[in-house]
Amino acid sequence: MTTLFWHDWAGYVGVALVLLGYLLLQARKLHGNGLTYQLLNLFGALGVLLSLLFGSFNLSAFTMEAAWLAISLYGIARGWRLRHEPAPRP
Repeated sequence: MTTLFWHDWAGYVGVALVLLGYLLLQARKLHGNGLTYQLLNLFGALGVLLSLLFGSFNLSAFTMEAAWLAISLYGIARGWRLRHEPAPRP
């Protein structure tokens, strides 16, 4: 029997969140620039990063997940900035 540690679960949940976001995007249930999609990617990447840091480290997977996390943060910040910009004057 295999023992699963907290970081294993973080990785599995992270993968599930990223895949769920992608599925909902393809099913047109989410928008690629929407906050929900970005948060699914952010927390998904964070979970996978934790599993890599505290479990079996893999540099290529770590690099991809770190980039995924950074891009998600960029998308969240950009969306927040666009929602809070003053409307253009006619």
